[in-house]
Amino acid sequence: MQTYAISSELARAKAASVYAFMISGKSTDTRMNVNLWDWIPGVGVISILRYYEKSDRKELYDYLSDWAVRNREKAFSQRTVNSTAPFTLLPTLHNMNPSDDYQEDVLATAEWLLHKAPRTREGALEHTVTENAVFPEQVWADTVYMAVLFLAQAAKMLHSKSYAEEALKQLDLHLRLLQDDETGVLFHGWNCGASDHMSAARWTRANAWVALGFPSIMQCIADLVDVSSDLRERYVRLMTGLLHFQNENGMWHTVMDRSDFYEETSGSAGIAAGIIQAIECGLLDEKYREAANRTTAALIGKIDEEGRVSGVSGGTPVKETIEDYNLIPFKDTLYGQGLALMLLAEYV
Repeated sequence: MQTYAISSELARAKAASVYAFMISGKSTDTRMNVNLWDWIPGVGVISILRYYEKSDRKELYDYLSDWAVRNREKAFSQRTVNSTAPFTLLPTLHNMNPSDDYQEDVLATAEWLLHKAPRTREGALEHTVTENAVFPEQVWADTVYMAVLFLAQAAKMLHSKSYAEEALKQLDLHLRLLQDDETGVLFHGWNCGASDHMSAARWTRANAWVALGFPSIMQCIADLVDVSSDLRERYVRLMTGLLHFQNENGMWHTVMDRSDFYEETSGSAGIAAGIIQAIECGLLDEKYREAANRTTAALIGKIDEEGRVSGVSGGTPVKETIEDYNLIPFKDTLYGQGLALMLLAEYV
């Protein structure tokens, strides 16, 4: 198998172009509207934050700080799991430039998650969205990134053991309910009422949310609660299982065990970024890095001269059949741009 060395210079250039396209307004797709308070721009700004942390470009911090102020009035129009994602930005902004507004918003959102957010009969956060749709008793892998990651960041910022305990509980519940015993990878969702995985799709982007979210969550709460060896081992099983389904070119199919389905860029990038972050915090062995390098090499070929990332599937609830996942069209999206930027940031 060919080995890949990723040029830092090329990664920097591609990251800069991906970021520039994100904020340019050149795409008319509504999924590229950064001035909303929902999961799509949330993933975008979380990724820009990681890019800032790795590159130390002050203009990125300035952009994020301005974004948070400019869009704050939209933050509380709806309380859902998905609309929690942008709040993940605030603890880091507060750490860099303490603000009563940041503290107030982080505390209010963490309290909502802890005491008021809908839960399933198992105690898992029910996945809730801003659209006019409900998914009663459904647990989605997406929730780990959209809400549990924020709760872990809030726990670290506020030195709150109760928030850390809840983040740990949710991480454990989601892995236990979604992990496939046979392969180690995750199903997209779980229906607590029916006690099944619905269509039982091993959807790649669902796995990416946990692959990427777990290392950050663990690092945020490790000083406040004990992250058990069993939970860490579940994560290693997940990541080892994912490598079984990775194509030689570094990509994953949108449903990973369906080689007749299209390859999908955002999920592939998210998994690879998770691999690198997990290596850096000691969850994974260095031997996993080559898999991430292969994905990055493939990703670079998916970025055009304007910085647009191609091969990104549109928003995807748990579908009725596995075949439905292959019908999701490609879109310009802030989460596609963002997950690509998240991966490239690891090389700058």
